[in-house]
Amino acid sequence: MPKIIGGSLVEHRAQVRRRVFEALVELMDERSFAAVTMADLAERAGVGRTALYNHFADREAVLVAYAGEETSEYVARLEADLEASDDPVERLRVYVRHHRDFAESTHLGFGPEVMGVLSRESLSQIREHVHDVERVLRRLLEEGQDAGVIDVPDVGEAVSLVHACLQRREVSRDTAERFVLGGLGVR
Repeated sequence: MPKIIGGSLVEHRAQVRRRVFEALVELMDERSFAAVTMADLAERAGVGRTALYNHFADREAVLVAYAGEETSEYVARLEADLEASDDPVERLRVYVRHHRDFAESTHLGFGPEVMGVLSRESLSQIREHVHDVERVLRRLLEEGQDAGVIDVPDVGEAVSLVHACLQRREVSRDTAERFVLGGLGVR
């Protein structure tokens, strides 16, 4: 009988997932995603390979699940902070700060070296996580337009441009914020 971690099966599953996600981050600090195996993940997480396969079909499933969990937590924190203001410009500032702070604090990025080895299905699932974040920005831009404080001809294009500006880690948060708000025609 396999050993249960925690007080219940639900707690066990959550702890195994957390351990596997931590192992993924550690291993990807050391090597490329292409070089990470399920055996590596199981060993680093301190779980049996069979137990790992009970939770995840393969390493891509681990990566997609990790991205989904990180995105859900990020959006929940962002939404909570957005609740503090009803001013559309301040809400955009909160969005920009969150995005930049997250980019600066995370060390696991899904760049070409990761995205280039994923299946189409995994890429599609990861893209859905990006859409979750984009929906928040789209809503903020639409609120700003409705309030007459943001002037963009196409909200969809503005979402893409804002995210492109926020991806550059070598640009300070303050500079990115000024540039993004200026580009959105904030009045």
